[in-house]
Amino acid sequence: MLLKACLNGARLPAEHPALPATPQALARDIGLVAGAGVGAVHFHPKNPAGVDSLQLDDLAAALVAARSARPAVPLGVTTGAWAAADPEERATLVRGWAVLPDFASVNWHEPGTEALTAALLERGVGVEAGLWHEEAVESWLVSPHRDDCFRVLLEVPDGLDDTESRRNADTLLAAIGDKVGDQTQVLLHGEGSSCWPALQYAAARGLAARIGLEDTLELPDGSPAPNNLALVRAALDIIRAPEGR
Repeated sequence: MLLKACLNGARLPAEHPALPATPQALARDIGLVAGAGVGAVHFHPKNPAGVDSLQLDDLAAALVAARSARPAVPLGVTTGAWAAADPEERATLVRGWAVLPDFASVNWHEPGTEALTAALLERGVGVEAGLWHEEAVESWLVSPHRDDCFRVLLEVPDGLDDTESRRNADTLLAAIGDKVGDQTQVLLHGEGSSCWPALQYAAARGLAARIGLEDTLELPDGSPAPNNLALVRAALDIIRAPEGR
């Protein structure tokens, strides 16, 4: 199964001492997690203040540095509305990118989804559909770009315990049902309290998963995670364990 590393998210550098925010720190972590065995990497480009950015120069600096680590894995980025609030601006920024990621996630509940997805596809960037709830699933299922998305991200929210996390995952999986094409991968992941339960459930169901400081700052035993590499290694231990399959 695919394990994707999600390195930083919308977090600010002050939230964790090992959070990679600069291009150099991203390159370091990407080299480490790629060497550990992840199959893809997702990160949020940031400006010099450590805030998420979709600006041409910030994205280019992050990608050039990341690829200098020569990871044999595809690199993806966010297009979240918090990084550029105006829907038209996000699509315009994508059309102006000078250095392109391999893929980008698009949150299907945010305004301007269709135009943003069209802009990414025009540039040859793969699209992951971020589906946070049933309403987003319903919107994606009727989208003209549904079959153009190579992966869907089913996102279980923070604040749920183990049982609630699995129940929420079941609800999202039932919502997409058999409507996902043969070429579309399903990735299940959680956030905060639901992170490790969702990863364990994904492993048990044979679904793709992800892990990193974007989704949790803790190891499975609740202790602080020192860095992304430690999280990846813990996730791979779960995936490779016989009871995790």
